[in-house]
Amino acid sequence: MVPPFSKPHIEVSPKRVRVLYSRQWIVDTKEAKLVRWEHQYYPTYFFEGNDVPQKYLRQSTTSVNDNENTKLYDVVVGENVAKAAAVKYGQTAGDLSGLIKIVFGAMSAWFEEDEEVFVHPKDPYKRVDVLQSSRHVRIEVNGVEIANTRKPRLLFETGLPVRTYIPKTDCRMDLLEPSNLSTECPYKGVASYYSIRLPDDGNHVFENIVWWYRTPLADCIDIKGFVAFYDEKVDVWVDGDKKERPHLPVS
Repeated sequence: MVPPFSKPHIEVSPKRVRVLYSRQWIVDTKEAKLVRWEHQYYPTYFFEGNDVPQKYLRQSTTSVNDNENTKLYDVVVGENVAKAAAVKYGQTAGDLSGLIKIVFGAMSAWFEEDEEVFVHPKDPYKRVDVLQSSRHVRIEVNGVEIANTRKPRLLFETGLPVRTYIPKTDCRMDLLEPSNLSTECPYKGVASYYSIRLPDDGNHVFENIVWWYRTPLADCIDIKGFVAFYDEKVDVWVDGDKKERPHLPVS
């Protein structure tokens, strides 16, 4: 369980936070605000007004903003413009009043101290553990066994369902087709995906229901090369018992 914070919960980050856009540091501060619950699933960095030089902000005229408590700004460096990439919160925004949020994905790079961070800031109240297991795990799709292992690795991530990672040698790799999809996670790294095409139903493809990490980040290095199935879309047996399908986002 995470601490029972109300919305929003603001902490001063102990880390030096820098934001790079178009080869220019537009933020470099030791007073960044880490805000939880402003987004449902992960924390967000906010900044005091004097941490974001006004010369990099231009009031946005290209995006509609229906929230009277906020003003949208473009981030401008020379001829490069990140439209509506900064949000300033007004006097009626409670604890967020006067703070500026910069859209994470609109910037070139983010750094905590000298380490680059990806996707979004890490949650100080979340942890990720990978444990070797001897549970017997079987995966079926439409009655066809796709995986069968007694040496899974279980990934426990705060707030998310347990994910089972299986050696490829214990999977029907002949039924897995590489996908062009990739996603990023700040804890695990860049995931690649497989789709499944069953042998007796060649026209029916179960798209992007298997993922794996070629080069996971250090905290999750033990899942390297193993595959995980989207439990919400396959049938899973653990030690002979069929699991109910969860209804939670993939991770």
